[in-house]
Amino acid sequence: MATLLRQAAAPSVATVELMPGDVTIGLAGEQFKTLLGSCVCVILTDPRRTVGTMCHIVHVGVPNAANRHNTAYGVVAMHEMFTRLRAKAVNPRMCQAYVYGGGNMFPQLFREKHVGANNVEWVLHYLDAHGVPVLHQDVGGTGYRKVNWTVGQQHPAVETVLPE
Repeated sequence: MATLLRQAAAPSVATVELMPGDVTIGLAGEQFKTLLGSCVCVILTDPRRTVGTMCHIVHVGVPNAANRHNTAYGVVAMHEMFTRLRAKAVNPRMCQAYVYGGGNMFPQLFREKHVGANNVEWVLHYLDAHGVPVLHQDVGGTGYRKVNWTVGQQHPAVETVLPE
């Protein structure tokens, strides 16, 4: 009688899909994705790529009192990312960053200064002020960006979708 061998199925890794204002953290192998227009996605990871965190920033600057815990605001989202990294024993200043998004969704109305450009400028300044180097950025333009990243050695995959 033949013996039937069963292979254990590989554990499935859930994909965390970030909506505007979301922040997440994960370990190697966990997958994050988001869709951006004028919003900005920041990914922070330790140099060994064992821990990674991602946020989807909608607004930059300091929120009013009613929104002081709202991670849709850049300063709150970045603080939350730093807090979650420290909880995993990772010093945020030792991390490396990826920055995506900041598109001009209304180029017929805004030629130079627009919400997306303001978002990118704020994020890059914040990271620089905190000593976090940016490994790669794909920002500006008039397209939407789909960002997909699995915590690990590979760089995030970014697809730009231009409006028709």
